[in-house]
Amino acid sequence: MSHLEEVIARVDAAIAQGAIIGMNELLVELSNDAELSREERYSQQQRLRETIAQHGRQHKEDMEARREQLTKGGTIL
Repeated sequence: MSHLEEVIARVDAAIAQGAIIGMNELLVELSNDAELSREERYSQQQRLRETIAQHGRQHKEDMEARREQLTKGGTIL
């Protein structure tokens, strides 16, 4: 397995786990990976960034929906 294939597998695993901390750590690690070309590194980092952003949007939507549910009728239930 090539280094790029190993990196792709690690990115896939990090995305599947959904742990933001792990994805951020992998982003930093990829920044310093001299074995990958700039394009390969960017491509994998972008996959992580998009997943992190999507997670953030979903979390915000969930929190807004929860707040709306808790404050129905103007009072917190």
